[in-house]
Amino acid sequence: MSPRTILVTGAAGFIGAAVSEKLLARGDAVIGVDNLSDYYDVGLKQARLKRLEAKPGFTFRRMDIADRDAVAGLANQNISHILHLAAQAGVRHSLTDPYAYVTANVMGPVVLWEMARNLKGLKHFVYASSSSVYGANEKMPFAVGDAVEQPNSLYAATKRMDELIGYTYAHLYGIPATGLRFFTVYGPWGRPDMAPFIFTEAIARQKPLYLNNNGEMWRDFTYIDDIVDGVLRALDRPATGAPPHKLYNLGNHRSEKLTDFLAEIERALQKKAIIEPRPMPAGDVLKTYADIEASTRDLGFEPSTPIKVGIPKFVDWYREFYGV
Repeated sequence: MSPRTILVTGAAGFIGAAVSEKLLARGDAVIGVDNLSDYYDVGLKQARLKRLEAKPGFTFRRMDIADRDAVAGLANQNISHILHLAAQAGVRHSLTDPYAYVTANVMGPVVLWEMARNLKGLKHFVYASSSSVYGANEKMPFAVGDAVEQPNSLYAATKRMDELIGYTYAHLYGIPATGLRFFTVYGPWGRPDMAPFIFTEAIARQKPLYLNNNGEMWRDFTYIDDIVDGVLRALDRPATGAPPHKLYNLGNHRSEKLTDFLAEIERALQKKAIIEPRPMPAGDVLKTYADIEASTRDLGFEPSTPIKVGIPKFVDWYREFYGV
């Protein structure tokens, strides 16, 4: 495969940095874009970025994807693929700062698509969606053909809007587009606002761990290496059809009870959690579980990392990075 130039938005983010590293390793050039927002520890983002900047083929541009002038300036680059991972993440934060979600997750994609349709050599536009679009659906596992008209949070609503925007631009301009619904991604260099990190930090430092709904929640925890593999498989297979737009689930196809996940972290740290029960938060869902039949059939996606393997790897990274 000849070298390509991939625009990766959210390149200093958890998934963005991991995918960028893999793209560079296989010989692609990466233009990384990120606004380094302070939603969570900027130092962690800068540490991810430092690793990328040490590799040949990587260039970084600090910009906000909703900044029309800045993004329009990318149109003079020889970009063959766009991997749009930048977003305002977090279900609960969308209850307190809704405008940030509309700016990043609705305006941002429109600005990117407007730039993208002026790229003469663009082969594929791949973007991140979320399992949150399924809302409180009771049918399990979640399949891409399921109804997604009843989001549980503004975050979920904006990610569904991202999908509709992608479909619309694929329809109007014939640009191949693929949306990827991620299911609870965890692993080394992971996000501090997500349960794996929060649980590990609380247990490692022997601080109270606020456990929602007494742990009676289930998540399809998916290890970062499996997600990266799925993203690259999607990127390399431009969507076809009329319009050329596809949606896929990227999950582990295994829903784990939160208390079982917690127990694996306790084993890895050899410490017990100090648990303080909390009620179910507004906007959250009880269970996520990915149907990956289409992803396996079309992309060859086959996640292979159970939590008993993934959690110790995350804990080892946490200990080393934070000196715990």
